[in-house]
Amino acid sequence: MTERRATSDERLDGVFIDVYVSDEVANDPELARRLEEVCPVDIFRAADGKVVTVAENLDECVLCELCLEEVPAGGVVVKKLYDGTELRRS
Repeated sequence: MTERRATSDERLDGVFIDVYVSDEVANDPELARRLEEVCPVDIFRAADGKVVTVAENLDECVLCELCLEEVPAGGVVVKKLYDGTELRRS
């Protein structure tokens, strides 16, 4: 399993989907735990009080938007690389 710390300015390894996590969210232990719980395809993992994204699971995203509902507006952005649009809560 390939894991990377989530940062707001880092592009991850998805072919179809990229996920951006704000620094505020990435460093919040409670939000990390909630993202790990809510994601049905295990894109997020809580590790050492931070959000870790599982890069190999990015393209498993089902665009359910549950992660967007768990964090403050703009805290997580799901970018659909195949059409250039984004899912975000504003």
